[in-house]
Amino acid sequence: MKNTPFKIFILDDDVWYSELLEYHLSLNPDYELKKFHSAKDCLACMHERPNAVTLDYSLPDKNGDEVLKRIKELNPDTQVVIISGQEDVATAVDLLKKGAYDYIVKDEDTPERLWNTINKIRENASLREEISQLREQIGQKYDFSKLIVGNSEAIKRVFSMMDKAAKTNITVSITGETGTGKELVAKAIHYNGIKKDSPYIAVNVAAIPGELIESELFGHEKGAFTGALARRIGKFEEANKGTIFLDEIGELDVSLQAKLLRVLQEKEITRVGGNTVVPVDVRIIVATHKNLAEEVKKGNFREDLYYRLLGLPVNLPPLRERGSDILVLAKHFTDAFSKENGMSRKTFSEKAQEKLLSYSFPGNVRELKAVVELAVVLSDDETIQEQDINFTANNSDKDFLATERTLKEYTKEIIQYYLEKYDYNVLYVADKLDIGKSTIYRMIQNKELTTY
Repeated sequence: MKNTPFKIFILDDDVWYSELLEYHLSLNPDYELKKFHSAKDCLACMHERPNAVTLDYSLPDKNGDEVLKRIKELNPDTQVVIISGQEDVATAVDLLKKGAYDYIVKDEDTPERLWNTINKIRENASLREEISQLREQIGQKYDFSKLIVGNSEAIKRVFSMMDKAAKTNITVSITGETGTGKELVAKAIHYNGIKKDSPYIAVNVAAIPGELIESELFGHEKGAFTGALARRIGKFEEANKGTIFLDEIGELDVSLQAKLLRVLQEKEITRVGGNTVVPVDVRIIVATHKNLAEEVKKGNFREDLYYRLLGLPVNLPPLRERGSDILVLAKHFTDAFSKENGMSRKTFSEKAQEKLLSYSFPGNVRELKAVVELAVVLSDDETIQEQDINFTANNSDKDFLATERTLKEYTKEIIQYYLEKYDYNVLYVADKLDIGKSTIYRMIQNKELTTY
């Protein structure tokens, strides 16, 4: 806004008075002023999209009501300041209801009041433009192709489903292992969708104690329980007209699943300890690393809620199923980390690339990012070597059985882990795992295992 002239139209049939207003407002060099003495001439120039119009209420060719209505029809963003020779409260209130920004009575203080009003209009216009730019930046940040880096067929299928999800308000269920980027996908769907200008509220169901989750989601009234000192608005009310993202929905207690189902069906909530029904219009996106269909069979998840939440499914593939995307992502993370820390860009040696491609990454993209950033720090020059890549530091506490793999895949990972841990001492590892050393050598020869 600072570099763009702020356009003001002055519409008054009194030539002397319009020149007075023009002179007073021209003291600000950022204002671009234009005078009109008839409504017809002014309306004919509305294509120039003025930021503000000062409107004399009593014009010879049209009354103020008509002109205000027409200006708002032609350009809703143009702010109209009514300037009238009569102090009529009823008329002023009526015009403000119809969209006028202010109503100023003609007297000796009019130029000063108009100056202050125009300044406020300009400040608000600057804020609106800033908000618009921020929303545009958010949209760019969550551009599908920039959000998830990769060229594999598995990722292309994810992009396709995300695009479909963004075009409607259908409920979306995102599945995938921990670390695959479920929350990023949820944000991208929201910020590229119909409700992008409305709230986005994220709730990690697994991170909230069971006794607090109902209050967190639906809010509570004062005195609803010990410690409820005031009314609290829940996440569903905060997300009204926008999107609520329920991460790890599979962890929701069965007793609360019925209440969530009712909210989805009735589109209304009742705060804990209250009787007032509050309508909510919310788009639902859920995510889980669990197989909800299996949870339904086990009796851990309501079948009716499962089908209500299923909507459009988006399945995020684990990193080990994305092939060369591992190297594409590794380069992306390396470049980003180097830039953030003022370091020169680094590349991976052939052996380092082979080591990355041979690893299963149970922590998925999140683990790869950590491994790569550590490798950048450990490397001594502009090439990241095999020894700079350290997996064990990032997997000491991982749940080994969290992902379903074949026995052969598990065997390879176990042997690879011990080889790296004990400096590729095949004899020692064979003794440690109680397997024949020939088994390890054969797997190395077949390139099922990597060595230094």
